Amino acid sequence: MKKEIDRLKKTRSFLLSLLKDLNTVQLNEIPSGFNNNIIWNLGHLIASQQGLCYLRSGLTPVVDEKIIQLYKSQTRPEALVSAEEITRIKQVSLTVLDQLEEDYQKNKFSSYEAFTTRYDVTIESIDDAIEFLLFHEGLHLGYIMALKRSLTNK
Repeated sequence: MKKEIDRLKKTRSFLLSLLKDLNTVQLNEIPSGFNNNIIWNLGHLIASQQGLCYLRSGLTPVVDEKIIQLYKSQTRPEALVSAEEITRIKQVSLTVLDQLEEDYQKNKFSSYEAFTTRYDVTIESIDDAIEFLLFHEGLHLGYIMALKRSLTNK
């Protein structure tokens, strides 16, 4: 899984590079035709990774429960995210992947609660979860690129 986690890190770093030129207002804006914003999508990637890897393995997430509750599936942006919180989300978005790699190497994910995603993909192990995260990361990277294009084409 080293390769897969490295791919997640590279994808996440690329995603963060796309956000460098956007301000707090732009990261919080929900363009017409969209249900969420850029910062929600980044928070959602963190929440999903924590849920898929840690919660489904019966482990305590490595991020504040607030992040998981605000950005898990079936949520939407509830309030403006402050500049300080945006900085924190950006930082955490990389550190969670470093922690995932470390915990994976320590075999912390020995049990896993299997389930089937809304995309009809059955995830039965931490390896399946990490592989699914690559798809999920790409999906939300696409959303973020579309959101950014919508913001910058005004």
